[in-house]
Amino acid sequence: MSKTWYPVIDITKCIECGICADFCSHGVYEKRENHPVVVNPEECVHGCKGCSKQCPEGAIEYVGDNGQENGGCSCGCCCEN
Repeated sequence: MSKTWYPVIDITKCIECGICADFCSHGVYEKRENHPVVVNPEECVHGCKGCSKQCPEGAIEYVGDNGQENGGCSCGCCCEN
């Protein structure tokens, strides 16, 4: 897992749907008071953008993202799609 790559939720865009928390199988998120919170950033797989691809508002960005496509993370979460 990664300490140099993890999601950050833009709370000004987040509609509190929780799709990211439901989607992530790595335990990065937790639903709290109807909104997701990044509680285990070190569990995020480097290069995985699966949760942000599910976010209907584009509220998720990543620390460590240099803006280049890396072809997926191959963590099995289907983020390559």
